[in-house]
Parts: sequence; structure tokens; C-alpha cells
Amino acid sequence: MRRSFALAAVLGVLWHCGPALADAAQAVVFHPAYAPAPADNPLKGFVPYAGQGRKFPHSLEFSYLPLAAVMTGPTNFNWTPLEKLLDDIASRGCQSVVRFYLEYPGRASGVPEYLVRAGVRLRVWTNTNTQPLPPAPDHTPDYEDPRLRAALTRFIAAFGARYDGDPRLGYITAGLLGTWGEWHCHPHGEWFASKTVQIEVMDAYEAAFRKTPVLLRYPAGDGDPVYASNSRRNFGYHDDSFGWATLETGRKEDEWFSLARLRRAGPSAWNRWRVAPIGGEIRPELWPCLWKAEGCGRGQDFAQCVRETHATWLMDSSTSRALAPDEQERALAAARSLGYELQVLDASAVLTGRRLEVSVTLTNRGVAPFYASWPVHLVAADSKGRETMTEMPFSLKSLLPGMTGKSSVSLDLTRLEPGEITLLLGVMNPMKGGRPLRFANADQDRDRIGWLTLGKIVVP
Repeated sequence: MRRSFALAAVLGVLWHCGPALADAAQAVVFHPAYAPAPADNPLKGFVPYAGQGRKFPHSLEFSYLPLAAVMTGPTNFNWTPLEKLLDDIASRGCQSVVRFYLEYPGRASGVPEYLVRAGVRLRVWTNTNTQPLPPAPDHTPDYEDPRLRAALTRFIAAFGARYDGDPRLGYITAGLLGTWGEWHCHPHGEWFASKTVQIEVMDAYEAAFRKTPVLLRYPAGDGDPVYASNSRRNFGYHDDSFGWATLETGRKEDEWFSLARLRRAGPSAWNRWRVAPIGGEIRPELWPCLWKAEGCGRGQDFAQCVRETHATWLMDSSTSRALAPDEQERALAAARSLGYELQVLDASAVLTGRRLEVSVTLTNRGVAPFYASWPVHLVAADSKGRETMTEMPFSLKSLLPGMTGKSSVSLDLTRLEPGEITLLLGVMNPMKGGRPLRFANADQDRDRIGWLTLGKIVVP
């Protein structure tokens, strides 16, 4: 038996099996059933390193790049390494999370060679803050050198001019400053960039990137002793010790934990997730045990960390290893718990002549909004393959967790054949071959991959 639909007529509600007859002045009402959205919905979920984790569903991949790989002179850039990276990740239907760095323990310096030749100082030392990996050689530049500072702002401007809004690029973590681009030089805090340099970098990013989200490592308010205030800027944040140093403990020695820092940075930072994404990395010590039935026995409650941070994506290598079936299921549920989950609660269609008025009600069951400005499209398709499409006036980024939004549009059915009409709702990825946004409804992909079937009607 075909799925039942509700026909709300003027005098009451009747139930029909199969497509509902759309008569004038009658509203055909559909209530699509809930089903969990997939773990690899776009711009959210777990993020493996580029090329890894191929057996676990994901829509984002991460990679570091040394600034030296693309910057060859004060105003000279070779974007080939970045292009190859973005195209490689896009070939798997994924979008990229990218971070440029100047220093990375165990790797060659990321400072552009022309600056090294010009005499920018590099401190070569053994970095012991590399757990769980062994100590490794590091090359910390003089972040106050005006030649390096000029290079950073020129690079960011050129980076944004070429790549802001590029659909292959999902997120940027600001990077550039500190070990791994994580905005610290622990245990040598005295070597880290001054607030003046931090402000120059943040100003450059805000000017260069108006579309692609940029995330900072540490939230900071006006009185922060180390970091320039960023709480009222247009950045998201990334917690690179997620699940380990995320939740507040009340202990003074844990004041560097992510939520403790957010609270100290003030209400604007605390509520930043409402308008800008929260990302991060699951702490490596948790990778071997996080999805086991017995858990890790250390670290913090993962689900609570997700709820309180409103995290959308997390770098993770635990899902790049072989997982037992029960581990896989727990990891999939955790990946789905990140970010948005959009469900269609109901839809209605009213036919007047050859015009069909359609209303759709959406809700967000997730922990964060969908931050991109992708359009929502409605399609009416007949049995002969002809269709008409229009954009629905939804603003998905304004649909916060627990909120419901309703939009209505009018479709001209003049081009379509009388008979059965299928109504489809879709949010397409602007990246060629990218994963479409899929709704948390059982009839997602039922009649067309990437589209939710709202229902079927019969047009006289």
C-alpha cells in the first residue's frame, strides 16, 4: 500500500492512500516521518585528515599547509599546492578545512624562504609539548619582525581575494601564529605574537573573508592577559582539546579549558555559536578508546561537550582506524549529534487554477545552525519528466536549535501534464559533486537522490 497523506478540506480531514487529489480551495497536508539525517551531511560531522577515514561517512577533510608552500615573495604566490589539495578533497565529494602554519614540531619551517634569506630570525629548539608524540625540533620565528608581519597580512589579503566563497573551502582555521598555528608557543609564551600582531592578523582575515568562515583557537575578552580581544569579531572558535579540556571544572588550573575561556570572554563570545561555527579536534589521547563500550575512563563526557559548545565539526582520527560494528554505531551517532539536523515537520499544497501554493515547516533538531547561505528549492515534477522549480524564502542560518520556521511559495504548473505531481524539497551543495544537505526525514532520497519527497498530488 502506498504512503497515506492527509487531505485537509474545508469541512474536515480525510485520509487517502496514494497521491491526494488537489481540488481548488483544498489543502493537501503532508507530514513526512522523522528519520536521522546522515552522518556525512555537508559542512558538519567528523573531519579526518585529507585522504583518510574513507570507510567512515564524512563531508569534510582537513589539512595543514606551510605558508612557505604558497608564498614565494612579498607579493608572489604559487597556489598550486592549495589547488591540488582542494581538488583532491573535492574529488571525494568533500569540502576542505585548511590551516596554514609557520611552525610545526618535527617539520621544516613554514616561514617563506625569501624571509629566511632576508634574515627573519628562527629559534630552533626541541618542543616537548607534543604529547602523545615524542619531543621534536621546532622553528619559532620572530613574530614581531615587521617583514614577517607584512607578509602575513599580504598573504591573508591574497588568500581571501582568490578563495573567499570558493565552495571547495568549507572552513579556515586562522593558524599562522604559534605552534601548529594554534596561537600559542607553550612552554615559551614569551615567544608568541604580541597583541598588536594578533590584531593585524585578525583585521586582515576580517577584511579578506566575508563568506568563508574563519575560526580562532582561543576566545578572548577585553581583559585577557595574552590574547587581543576577539569576542565581538566575526570569527568562530575551534577547541583543539575537545573532550579533554572542554567543560568547566571550577579549578584554577583548568581556566584555559574551552568553556571557561568562553565564559571569561563575555556574552558575545559565549553566544558566538548562534552566528559563527564552533569546530575543533578530539584530543588524540581519546582516539583509541572513545567509541568502546567501556569508554576511555578519562577525558570528559563527549555528549555533554557537544551540547554545551554547540560544536558543528571536529577533526578526528579515531574513525580512520578499523572500528568494531558497535564502535562504528556509537561513532556514527556522535557524528550525527554535531551541528544542525533539519527536519520537515509538515507541508501543504493548495491548487488554484494552474497555480500551486506550497507551504513548508522546518525545525532544527540539532545543536547549532546551518551557517551557509545555501538556497532551499522546491520542485514539482510530473510523470513525463517535466518540472518547475522555485526558491523558498528560508534563511537556514537563522534557524537555531529548537526553532521552527515556515515559508510559502507559488508554483506555476502550466508546463506540467495533468495527473500525478511529485513535490520535492532540496538544498544543493554549490560545490560540483558535493554532498547535498539531506533532511531528517524518512522520504529523503526516496524519488530523487539529494531531494526530500514531500508528497504526491493529482492535478486534474
